[in-house]
Amino acid sequence: MFAKEVYVSRRRTLLAKMAAQGQKGIILFIGNVEAPAQYKDNCYKWRQDSSWLYYFGLDDPQYAAILDIESGEETVYANDVEIGDIIWMGPQPTVASKAALVGVAATKPYGALEADVEKALAAGRPVHHLPPTRYYNTLKLMKLLGSADGSSLPLIQAVISMRLVKEEVEIAAIDDACALGYEMHSVARDSIVPGIIEQEIVGKMEGVTLAKGWGVSFPTILTQHGETLHNHLHDKVIEPGKLMVIDAGAESNEHYASDFTRTYPTSGKFTQKQREIYQIVCNCNELAFSLTKPGTAYRDVHLAAARCMLDGLSALGLVHGDLDEMVALGIAGLFQPHGLGHNMGLDVHDMEDLGENLVGYDPDQTRAKQLGLGSLRMARRLVPGNVITDEPGIYFIPALIEQWKQDGTGKGFVNFAKLEGYYDFGGIRLEDDVLVTADGARRCGPKRLPIAPDDVEAAMAR
Repeated sequence: MFAKEVYVSRRRTLLAKMAAQGQKGIILFIGNVEAPAQYKDNCYKWRQDSSWLYYFGLDDPQYAAILDIESGEETVYANDVEIGDIIWMGPQPTVASKAALVGVAATKPYGALEADVEKALAAGRPVHHLPPTRYYNTLKLMKLLGSADGSSLPLIQAVISMRLVKEEVEIAAIDDACALGYEMHSVARDSIVPGIIEQEIVGKMEGVTLAKGWGVSFPTILTQHGETLHNHLHDKVIEPGKLMVIDAGAESNEHYASDFTRTYPTSGKFTQKQREIYQIVCNCNELAFSLTKPGTAYRDVHLAAARCMLDGLSALGLVHGDLDEMVALGIAGLFQPHGLGHNMGLDVHDMEDLGENLVGYDPDQTRAKQLGLGSLRMARRLVPGNVITDEPGIYFIPALIEQWKQDGTGKGFVNFAKLEGYYDFGGIRLEDDVLVTADGARRCGPKRLPIAPDDVEAAMAR
């Protein structure tokens, strides 16, 4: 948790933004509750709602709050523990003492929330809330308001405008998460040995995050079948001569995320064929970083990386034709069917629960329908304080290639005959976390994982 002043300032800014839009009424925040896994007292791992953490910082279940736009009054709703709770949990701080840590003076029992919302509704006052992401929050909103569908667009836009630009305390927290991510990835790289099960590596790297942080920031991707973009199976024996994609991140105890991807030759050395494709992806990663700066639309960075990719693939004879024409036609989507990157912060895909297009696109931008570009989660014009991922990749997906071949997509540009020799190749992705600064960008964290092919081989040899 940050200093009290951080949360006080954030809530004041939010109220000011809502008032500046001419909004009236109250803002309702509902924190998460514990979710039973099999029975009531055996729950899934606890994780608080990220927007609640951003404005209130209290990492406890069954909390709610109301901010009054007109009066500025703030009230936290939660229950103090009773003797039955103390038996199992021990004595706990009071709700009032916790609320005071984040600058809220007024507290009420959780059950009082319903009456206070009813009072606002009876007075004809708008009740602004964010879209719920969990079943409990959805049901709670339905009970309080009669529907969970009426999330407030002005509130969503105000929250996004704040959380998109990271404060110094957040940047430090992300750097800490990246340092932990560096350590977990280093452990994973050093554990790659033909003959063992992938799961052994996953256990070691995730153990690092649990020993020093909250855990992983998303389910770990560690696979020798990198052509499957979100491959969460870890049951394969590591084979020599394969490529292993490791896409994994750490979540710090402050709940900020890191998200790195590296691709390793399981034998410790790239084959010539692997190195050729790897170098193209590495070039795209470096180009994207060099173009990342305030005022540049990340959509344009994606397209520049796509052009770089097609240029490299053209040199290998896998595609041919005018590069700009191929970029415009979306030929790069055959090899990279995802976007270049996404926002990152309290969530690894930061705020996408508030609406992916609202978070990732400026009002004058339209989301493309092309494969690849259409999956770009961050297209906005960059401003200092944005934290984004830079994650180009090349994947040879036999089913997708065959479909394009059958449908005639990419005909005249794609060398389908030569691509057949890559059906057993797999995929490569290389990802860094990047902070946009006043005059450019820097990579997050104290150190960068080895990425140039010679440096990767040297690290594996050690």
